[in-house]
Amino acid sequence: MELIALIATILLPPLGVAIKKGLGTDFLINLVLTLLFFIPGLIHAIYVNYIAGGTRASLA
Repeated sequence: MELIALIATILLPPLGVAIKKGLGTDFLINLVLTLLFFIPGLIHAIYVNYIAGGTRASLA
């Protein structure tokens, strides 16, 4: 699952954030950044998913 999240983060940053964090504030911020310019969205997705850490969103 981690490999799928990494590939999604690189190809479609909002999808990668949604997989790792869920559809919350981080997803909305990343969606706006990606729609404005791809590179800021990619940087934000990598930061949120792999540098800042945190917990995985629950599907309950």
